[in-house]
Formats: sequence, C-alpha cells, structure tokens
Amino acid sequence: MLKATPHITQNEALIFERSQTGRRGYMLPALDVEEMPLDELLPPELRRDDDLEGVPELSEVDVVRHFTRISTWNYNIDLGMYPLGSCTMKYNSRLNEKVARIPGFANLHPLAPAEDAQGALEVMFELQEHLAEITGLPGISLQPAAGAHGEMTGVMMIRAFLDARDGVGEGDRPRRNVMLIPDSAHGTNPASAHLSGFSVKTIRSTSEGLTDLEHLRELCSTGDVAGLMLTNPNTVGIFERNIREICGIIHEAGGLVYMDGANMNALVGVARPGDMGVDVIHLNLHKTFSTPHGGGGPGSGPCCCTAELEAFLPVPRVVRAGRGFGLDSDRPQSIGRVKAFYGNFGMHLRALAYILTHGNTGLREATEAAVLNARYIAHGLSDTFDKPFNSPPMHEVLFTDKRQSRKRVHTLDIAKRLIDYGFHPMTIYFPLIVQGAMLIEPTESVGRQELQQFIEAMKEITREALEEPETVLGAPHTTRIGRLDEAAAARKPVLRWRPEVKATSA
Repeated sequence: MLKATPHITQNEALIFERSQTGRRGYMLPALDVEEMPLDELLPPELRRDDDLEGVPELSEVDVVRHFTRISTWNYNIDLGMYPLGSCTMKYNSRLNEKVARIPGFANLHPLAPAEDAQGALEVMFELQEHLAEITGLPGISLQPAAGAHGEMTGVMMIRAFLDARDGVGEGDRPRRNVMLIPDSAHGTNPASAHLSGFSVKTIRSTSEGLTDLEHLRELCSTGDVAGLMLTNPNTVGIFERNIREICGIIHEAGGLVYMDGANMNALVGVARPGDMGVDVIHLNLHKTFSTPHGGGGPGSGPCCCTAELEAFLPVPRVVRAGRGFGLDSDRPQSIGRVKAFYGNFGMHLRALAYILTHGNTGLREATEAAVLNARYIAHGLSDTFDKPFNSPPMHEVLFTDKRQSRKRVHTLDIAKRLIDYGFHPMTIYFPLIVQGAMLIEPTESVGRQELQQFIEAMKEITREALEEPETVLGAPHTTRIGRLDEAAAARKPVLRWRPEVKATSA
C-alpha cells in the first residue's frame, strides 16, 4: 500500500527534482517585427547547444511556492531571540530600514561630486558627531566596512603614530613591535596585529575573569610594547573594573590602548571609553546600532580615536566646508584609504536613525535593559549550570557544561536540543579559555516572558540530561535535517546538485 506524502512538508524537494517536462512560467507574445536569422544576432560559438538540458522546467507558482516554503525553514530575528554571546543580535527597527531606503539616499551614485551629495555628507558628519560623544573620542572615520576592518584600521593608526612619535627610520632606535592581547580576546585581535606588523604576547586572565595586572606589568617591562588590544566588557562578559589602571600601565610603558568595541552594547549612554583612557576603538554599527547583522554583511566598523591620533585616520575625511560639507584628503600623516569610497553608507543611515529615535535617555535605557536581561538569565540559571566567574555579568553571561557533562551531555548537545524548544542556540565553546563555554546575550530586544521561556527550556534540557540523556544526545529531533557530521560537512561540502548524486539528510 502506497504511503501518502503530506502536501506541505519540511522535506521540500530540490527545484531540479520538482521539474516537469513542458511546464513553464512564461508565454512570449507573437512576433510583431520582422524575423532575423539567429546567426546575425548571436554567433553560434556563443550559444548553448544543449537546448537547456537539465534546467528545471516549472511554472511561476511552482517557483514561488518552493522558495516560500524554504524561507519558512530560516530562523530569524523576527521570529525570536538570538542569544548569541559576543554577537549582539538585536531587533532591527523597520523605521531604520525605511530611512535607508529613501530614494535620494539609496540611489545616490558613489561617484557623485560633493556638491551633489550634501545630504549624504551631512548624515555622515552628524553620525560622526554622535559617535564622538558616545565614545568620548573626537576623531572618527566611518570608512571601515566591518568590525575586524575597523579593528585593523585602529591598529594601523597605532603603528603610524608610534613610528612618527619615536622617529623610526631616523636612526637606530628600535621599533616597538609587541602588541599585548588578553587570552580571552576575539580571534580577529591577533590577526589584525599580525597584519599590521606586530608580534603578539598574551596576557593571562585572573580567576575572576579579569586582566592579570601583575602579568601585564611584567610584559610591559621589556620596552618594546606598542600597545594593548582589550575588549571591555571582556569576552567573558565582565567589566574590566581596573580599566584606568590598565591604560595607565600601557601609557607609562610608551604604548597605546586599542579597545575592541564589540561589546559596546553594555556601555552606550552609561560609560565612555575615552574617559577610561582608551586611545582608539572601533564600533560595530551592525551590532550596537541596530543594522541587520549576519549573512555576510554589509557591516560597518567606524574607527574612533583621541585628538592626538586624529591626523592618522583614513582619508578622505567628511568635514564642514563653508556653509556645507566636503571631503578632505589633505592629511599627510593619514594611513590612507582603507575602503573604496567612504564606507557602507546604508549602515550610516540606519545607525543615525537609531541614535536619533532613541535620544540620550533611550540609548541609556537600551543599555540598561541589555544588562538587566543578561543578569536575569544569570540569576535564573545559576542553580542549574556552572558559572565559572562570580562577578556580575554585563550584557552577556557565561556558563559551562561542567554539571551536565557528568552524564556525557556536553555544550554542543545542549545547543542542539535547544533548537527543539524553538530557540536559536547560544554561542558555544567561546571564549576558548573556558571549557564547555556557553555565552548567552539576550540584548535589550527581549521581554521578560521570552527570557523566562528560555530559562525554562534550559532547565528542562538539564532535567533530560540527567534523566534521559539519549534525548539530548540525539537532538535536534524536530528539524528537517538532524545532527550532522559537522567535520565532514566542512571538509567535504556538497555545493551543487547533480542528477547522479543524491543528497543525504544526515
């Protein structure tokens, strides 16, 4: 007896497999001009000779329904929270999207002369002013296209500043070539340092999850330290309460302090890096300031710096020019252009809309809500999961799988089982200094009800881990595709469909 296939199923066939010979989604009108031989229009060597063999044949409705059904498989920020620690996946206001689509902005050609782009230049200039106030750092470039790009721009500026200050190339004075980076840092930090010509030395963390000041002083005693790359709050979600002392140690050693702005969602409107002694920072407009995040971009990573470093910012700079605005490239100490044109302009529009609609009090309220939400989760799960550091978390909280691993259930299993409860998994196995790490960041976009649902789901998974661990070890159970061999998927990906190759579901 044949088993009926459900009409709408999560096992949607590939577009090739849905093809039916002779089915099509178009009908060309009758020719109303004189017919010309095809050879006169297109040489034979440029034409296909397979009569489109293998190309799917479908009607318009077949195609629309196929891709609509597939789109329902995607988890997105409009469906629910993304508790990805270190990523700040907040809800993106439709108002910001609407502003970015204003025709005069969206259709502006990047080669338009400054006199024909005054509105866009004013947007960029005003955004620079707001970011300077938020960070306490007056020098701003909106050019970098992503967080790591802004990070490398900042480190390149440190390199250029130190060479100019120390007179490198004007004698036998050795070049400062060591960049200090905490052991909990983002992986892009050492990469940016190496790309900018520095060698890296790692600073230990204390048992509290903070920068080890004694080790920092020891590393600074060699005389070759160029600077420090520090994230604050750091990547275990804790505010570096000794930040002014840290900056003082680096400055006394002759170096500069770069701060990774990835976690600014815990500081905006409350504390300013410039007031802490930081020399240069990048911001993530695609994280902190509500631009859509993920999917390969585009991002935006403005670089902010002290007045002392301002001369080294990328060119051209957006400046006031008479009664309007212009682009200034006459900056002889600049590190030069780091991106074609002037940055990802759509991101600038969204960020300015976000800042203006929130205002001073709204920005602070968003920050306080983000921290409160993380602490709500910390309180709700502290009796269920191991929390490696006792300090109160800021915008994200770190747990481990220490208790659950006694039943062979590990962080990956917990993350996979969370999918069955309708949640996107948290960030797992980062930071690397904590075994079995689960880094959770709810952001300010999540209300108490959804936070409580998340807490209850995590507690239920722990109950399952203790009483029926196989349920967790085999998760997810409700998705179209089950537990993948992720190593094989990464090393031997199937990137295209062929009739003779049938894709497997797991």
